[in-house]
Amino acid sequence: MMNSNDDLRTIRNCWFLTGATASGKSTLAVVLADKLNAEIISLDSMAIYQEMDLGTAKPSLELRNQVPHHLIDILQPTQSYSVSQYRAAAVRTIQEIESRGKTVLFVGGTALYLQALIKGIFEGPPADWDFRAQIENEVEEVGQEALHHRLQLVDPLSADKLHPNDSRRIIRALEVLHVTGQPISHLQREFERSMKPEQCRVFWLHLPRPQLHKRIEDRVQVMFDQGLVAEVEGLLSRHQSLSRSAIQAVGYKEVISHLDGKLTLEETIDLVKIRTRRFARGQETWFRNMDESRILEVESDFENLPVAEQILELGRQIQPLD
Repeated sequence: MMNSNDDLRTIRNCWFLTGATASGKSTLAVVLADKLNAEIISLDSMAIYQEMDLGTAKPSLELRNQVPHHLIDILQPTQSYSVSQYRAAAVRTIQEIESRGKTVLFVGGTALYLQALIKGIFEGPPADWDFRAQIENEVEEVGQEALHHRLQLVDPLSADKLHPNDSRRIIRALEVLHVTGQPISHLQREFERSMKPEQCRVFWLHLPRPQLHKRIEDRVQVMFDQGLVAEVEGLLSRHQSLSRSAIQAVGYKEVISHLDGKLTLEETIDLVKIRTRRFARGQETWFRNMDESRILEVESDFENLPVAEQILELGRQIQPLD
C-alpha cells in the first residue's frame, strides 16, 4: 500500500472534477479553474500519450491555452505507464503548482487514478500479459457476465465488490489468483481511509443515461469524421504497434481491426459506440461506489458557470485535513 503522510499532505487541498467520458468535464473545468485560480492536472490514463489525440478526446488546444494543463502528452504511444508512476508524477506536479501560489484541480474520468491519489495503491504481483490476453479473448467469446461468474466461483469476496461490467478489475483479480495462488481479497487490505469522505473535494458530473449515450454517439462520430482512422494509420506507420497500456484506449483496437480488414468502417464506428457506452457505465459504477465522490446531477445542455459556482459553494463547506 502506497500512501505516505507526506503525499497525503500534498494531495489534501486539491479539487477533483470527474465523471464519465463525454459528460462535459473539459469545458466546465476551465470555468472552474478560473474561479479557483487553479491549474489543471489531467486525471486521464490515455491523455498522457502523444499522437493519440482524436480517440482520447483530449482538451482542445484552445482550452489548454486558457488554463495550464499538466500530465498530457508526456509519453510516446509505445511506452507503458503504471498507476504508481502516475501518482508519483501527480504529487510532484501538485508541489510545482502550489509553489506558484495556485490551486490544483484534477480533471478526468480515470477512476483508478482518482482512487490511487486519495486512498493509496495496492501493488500486488506484476502483470502477466499472456494471461490477460487469454482472459480478454475469453471475454470476447463468452461475455463479461460469464467472466464475473468465474470470479464468483474462485474469489466470491472480490466478486461481490465488483460490478459485472468492471472487466479490468475482474481480470486483475483473476490474474492475482493465477500468479500467486491466493485470492486478491486475502492479499489486499481495504484501501486506507487516509482522507475521510467528508474531507474530499471530489465532484462527479452525472447526466441522465439517455443524454450521456447521445453525447457519446455524437462524440464518436465526430472522432471518425475528423480522421481517427488516419490517426491510427499514422501511429502504426511510425511505431508499428502501441504499448499494452496505450492500446487500451477505446477506439484504437477497433480501428486496427478495420485496417486489418476484419471490420467495415460502419461496423467499426458502431462497435466503438457500444464499447464507449460500456466503458462509461463502468466509470459510473466506480464513482457511485466511492464514498468520496459528490454527485452533481446535470442535464446535457447544462451551463458551465452555474455548475462551477455550485461546486465552489459545496467545496468551501468541506474542511480538508489539517
